[in-house]
Amino acid sequence: MHRGPDRRSAQVCQGDGARAKGRDRSWPARMKKKMESFAMTKLTIGWVGMGRMGYPMAERLVKAGYDVKIWNRTRSKAEPLAAAGATLVDSPKDLAGVDVFCTMVSTGADVEQVYFGENGVLSGETSPGILVDWSSISVDQSADLRERVNARGSEFMCSPVSGNGKCVKSGKLSAVVSGPADVFSKVEDIIGTVAANGVSYVGEGELARFCKIAHNVFLGVVTQNLVEITVLAEKAGVPRTAFLDFMNNSVMGSIFTRYKTNALINLDWTTTFTPELLRKDLDLGLAAGRKLDVPMPVTATTREALQAHFGMAHLKDDPDAYLAKDFAAILETVAQHAGLELKSEETPYPTGLEVAEAAE
Repeated sequence: MHRGPDRRSAQVCQGDGARAKGRDRSWPARMKKKMESFAMTKLTIGWVGMGRMGYPMAERLVKAGYDVKIWNRTRSKAEPLAAAGATLVDSPKDLAGVDVFCTMVSTGADVEQVYFGENGVLSGETSPGILVDWSSISVDQSADLRERVNARGSEFMCSPVSGNGKCVKSGKLSAVVSGPADVFSKVEDIIGTVAANGVSYVGEGELARFCKIAHNVFLGVVTQNLVEITVLAEKAGVPRTAFLDFMNNSVMGSIFTRYKTNALINLDWTTTFTPELLRKDLDLGLAAGRKLDVPMPVTATTREALQAHFGMAHLKDDPDAYLAKDFAAILETVAQHAGLELKSEETPYPTGLEVAEAAE
């Protein structure tokens, strides 16, 4: 279950670094007026980003009965949701009048363009009261965006998430949130509708960004080690299905290892997250470690192991297509380095998301 803001923990989490580029505690008068105007009724929501994650996230809000207005750079990707009840607009600027404006895009540069670019949501005179960014971007980019958004009299919340598109649909997505506690209380229900598995409020400023970076570093480290030990077991003679089933039922198993097992057994590289995005997040983690003087040797090794996968792509007929596959395809790189020829075991394995997903 998601929970409300823990003000005591928020105070503990507030360090000088988090406050360095944070909001001025004295709100502009126009911001007070905006916040006082929010009633207890459901807020109008603007949403940008109709990718593998953004579409099902916005879809949950539409199904929950929110008034959702959407825009996507490739219009055709947004049209099915418009047919399901959302309102499709022509540019982010057309979403300037919503109560809460949400972005789920690939990079900090994408967020900046949607906010401040030509026809951006903040390019005119009107601004949304609250902007919620669900993307995975750097701490510095986030702090800069917060400063510029606050200067417009609006509030900014970070809400990066854990999970993939199937997790969204099955109600297994979780979110970590930071920003002003009083603003969080206004958008908690919206965030909880999307991230039905749990919402963790961690404090002011960009603290959620640190949490998300740490999360994706762990994702990379766990995945790299999981494929290594899977190759080790298979080369010793253990079928991947048997080994991964043992791991999933052990104390080391997790939601992640279980729902990734079907891909590893059957070499199904349907994309949920790309190697490029994982490399970006490992780089963000290493940069944060250098800035905060935290040694991260395991992360550094994982990052270079992942780089070998990019090198392997150059041996393929279509390197771009190879790197567009799911990041779990690093199993192929490890197996090739081990001299192991992989074959699909043609054994469907439950991901743990089927029952909840069918109920949607």
